[in-house]
Amino acid sequence: MTKKTVTEQYPDTQPELPPRSRGVIGLFEENCTVCMLCARECPDWCIYIDSHKETIPAATPGGRERSRNVLDRFAIDFSLCMYCGICIEVCPFDALFWSPEFEYAETDIRDLTHERDKLREWMWTVPAPPALDPGAEEPKELAAARKTAQKLAAQQQAAQEDPPAPAEPQEGES
Repeated sequence: MTKKTVTEQYPDTQPELPPRSRGVIGLFEENCTVCMLCARECPDWCIYIDSHKETIPAATPGGRERSRNVLDRFAIDFSLCMYCGICIEVCPFDALFWSPEFEYAETDIRDLTHERDKLREWMWTVPAPPALDPGAEEPKELAAARKTAQKLAAQQQAAQEDPPAPAEPQEGES
């Protein structure tokens, strides 16, 4: 009787969610290339994607026209989704993220299919990734790239400091 109650009075008191908790899936539409990997790998087949091809004219005369996929529809049916996260893991372009939003109950099951507008809104609730450990070892790729950049910068600086010697006149020239 003298202890404080443990029961949370939800929804009056919002729960404290752990960092990077899974709620719904947010879509960062600009990164989506309509590769369809998420829809193909989804074990529940709850992702619906429609697109069309767009032709981009050649940038230079005689150049080749380019074509790209344009996203028309991206929807997830959360009544079918089992929140496994496979779609997020297989996305090679980081277009899908876990959002901590979990309050999206509907009175009709058909309303649990959320289109790209709603998925885009949830994208802005995705927390920033945790900071890297300052004591961690730097990845080898970054170290190699940094070393190459420093070497090129040193060569450019040396070339600027040592101007080329004036050309000596050859025989027959005055």
